[in-house]
Amino acid sequence: MANGNRANEEAPPYLAALDLRGRRCLVAGGGAVARRKVEGLLAAGAVVRVVAPDVGEMPEGAVVDRRAARLADLDGAALVVCATDDPATNAALAREARRRGVPVNVADDPEAGTFSVPAVLRRGRVQVGVSTGGASPLLAARIRDELAARVGDEYGELADLLADLRAAWEPRAIAAGVPPAARRAAWQSVLALPLLDLLRTGDGAEARSRAEAVLDDRLTTAD
Repeated sequence: MANGNRANEEAPPYLAALDLRGRRCLVAGGGAVARRKVEGLLAAGAVVRVVAPDVGEMPEGAVVDRRAARLADLDGAALVVCATDDPATNAALAREARRRGVPVNVADDPEAGTFSVPAVLRRGRVQVGVSTGGASPLLAARIRDELAARVGDEYGELADLLADLRAAWEPRAIAAGVPPAARRAAWQSVLALPLLDLLRTGDGAEARSRAEAVLDDRLTTAD
């Protein structure tokens, strides 16, 4: 049993992407850390409420209440972030969130919460999260920054292009009776094209044309 407990303690967190579009999220705290949390939540489409006596400049779209956070502020929240400068307040909010089964992140004490926030690289629709399981947020940030030098905006453009193509071609392929394995192979052929190189040079029209040529050949009729 002891070995099992140790294995659980050393297990890395399970990374998942939450759909927070239109969901109410509470951020307790008004400093720089809280601001970063708010930015990430707003980028995910969340409805963000910030509660703290002293609130610095927050991104447009956040609702701000300049007062001390209360347990009742958790009512209706789908997610909670505790980022005040008062450990006792953070702990009380985290305990109540856990009791209610609401996911909670505690900025200065990750183990007090139920989830941690990875260092995130954003390129449009593309997001790359780096986590060290709380061992070293600085290391996670360093790895993210190293990836940022290699993953440019063209990856976000490619994701947008693929989203458009899938919306247009997948229904046609299904209607034509193209089996799932063949559809998957077609998309793999699209990804094998030099689309990133074309997007880097600003030739999005050529990238789309080449992709559509492959899809027209592979997804219009069943084999």
